[in-house]
Amino acid sequence: MSQQPSAAPAPTSAVATVSERHDWWRDAVIYQVYPRSFADSNGDGMGDLEGVRTRLPYLRDLGVDAVWLSPFYASPQADAGYDVADYRAVDPMFGTLLDADALIRDAHALGLRIIVDLVPNHSSDQYEWFRRALAEGPGSPSRDRYHFRPGKGKNGELPPNDWESIFGGPAWTRVTEPDGTPGEWYLHLFAPEQPDFNWEHPAVGDEFRSILRFWLDMGVDGFRIDVAHGMVKAEGLPDLGSHEQLKLLGNDVMPFFDQDGVHAIYRQWRRILDEYSGERIFVAEAWTPTVERTAHYVRPDELHQAFNFQYLGTHWDAEELRTVIDRTLDAMRPVGAPATWVLSNHDVTRHATRFANPAGLGTQIRLAGDRALGLRRARAATLLMLALPGSAYVYQGEELGLPDVVDLPDEVRQDPAYFRGAGQDGFRDGCRVPIPWTREGSSYGFGDGGSWLPQPAGWGELSVEAQTGEPGSTLELYREALAVRRATADLGAGDAVGWLRAPEGVVAFRRGDFVCVANTTGESVAVPAHGRVLLSSGEITEAAGEAKVPADTTVWWIRA
Repeated sequence: MSQQPSAAPAPTSAVATVSERHDWWRDAVIYQVYPRSFADSNGDGMGDLEGVRTRLPYLRDLGVDAVWLSPFYASPQADAGYDVADYRAVDPMFGTLLDADALIRDAHALGLRIIVDLVPNHSSDQYEWFRRALAEGPGSPSRDRYHFRPGKGKNGELPPNDWESIFGGPAWTRVTEPDGTPGEWYLHLFAPEQPDFNWEHPAVGDEFRSILRFWLDMGVDGFRIDVAHGMVKAEGLPDLGSHEQLKLLGNDVMPFFDQDGVHAIYRQWRRILDEYSGERIFVAEAWTPTVERTAHYVRPDELHQAFNFQYLGTHWDAEELRTVIDRTLDAMRPVGAPATWVLSNHDVTRHATRFANPAGLGTQIRLAGDRALGLRRARAATLLMLALPGSAYVYQGEELGLPDVVDLPDEVRQDPAYFRGAGQDGFRDGCRVPIPWTREGSSYGFGDGGSWLPQPAGWGELSVEAQTGEPGSTLELYREALAVRRATADLGAGDAVGWLRAPEGVVAFRRGDFVCVANTTGESVAVPAHGRVLLSSGEITEAAGEAKVPADTTVWWIRA
């Protein structure tokens, strides 16, 4: 069914509460909206900004602090909007700039902040600069804004170097010149429709500083920077000297990723952001070899937060979790940045499905696994994540306990990586299926006209409607957890945990009067009762000062 406009915004006092909260981002819970899969206001099967706007009261009531919107810019959609053709326009499938303005205003009135995606590593091949570069030919100044190079081989028939695309195949595509002859090659670390900018060219920096100001003037509260570790390439674009380069990502500094030159760009950007009131922020999507290198992005004069991908990839294992938590906090403490914690996003298999499968399968899998086990672990992992010091990210639908849709027919898939066999598995569509709002309807309340990816039968029983007010539901667990987190002084803020002795396979720590215990084993364990139970992801029993914690369960206590 179509969604009606939201109710009147919250009173002005809610806005004051947001604006007066100092360093709000240090312990914020930020909710990721993937616009095409969140809510469809016009029945075309595709989510849009008006759909998001009508659902803002739901997000306020869920208890999050901010909303991060994946790209909604004008785009040919070769990579779901991460191929931007106009950074100052909204794609018609999502609405207009007036819709974006209304969404930002309504969010602020409800006490929510808005963070938008920024894609500075590459543009669309339909971006005006790139079309001009193709038309003007070799040697033109327009080509200097990208990485155009002559090919190797007798007739330039080989790519300029051995770099491989993240989506598979060479990271270079040869162009046909205006006279019809085979010509130069251009660099694209992702799809061929996403040519990489040359950040050595001053016009590129000028353009993005202007784009920042455009959206800051619109009122956005921050930017999530896509491929924040890209942009700057090693001088001379040297060969890497190996194949299957995707397997090397995250293990070493690459000549096209995590180059030190990116930090000069972010210091410039930070000066712009600091000109604006309201504590606007930058969040880095930076895939780095270590969390210590990630910390370089969040030094005091650079970005505010960086996604903790090391934590996202950690197995449901007590020893591994303690190790990555300690390393994260130890790395962030010297630079004064908050840690971030995340379990799912639009690029990885939902954690309710990852945890349903054996460890070691990676973050993109196509196996349903044990659904009950996965949900039990996902709920426990969520309470553990929300108990850690720093900021937490929630991906749309995880509060419903949604699994990945692992049985999408090949003919409906749209992930570009799926069509480039040598790259990523290409199964990201499974976490992008539109979320269910109601038990019934053509798309379970997503909209009137079906959904751009098919939803599974039974999706309605996982919907917001089905879970609202239902004791023990995953949605009510999230609502209660976020309310307790906001009301408990020892949660969120800070930069350390105090580890407690616990049985093997159990994570236990104290933060002031708050205690968190997570049993990652497949058996019940007995632990001391640490006070009054605030919340538990499963049923526990207490007697004679001892608590029996079931398998794959997390408990929050507050000491008397």
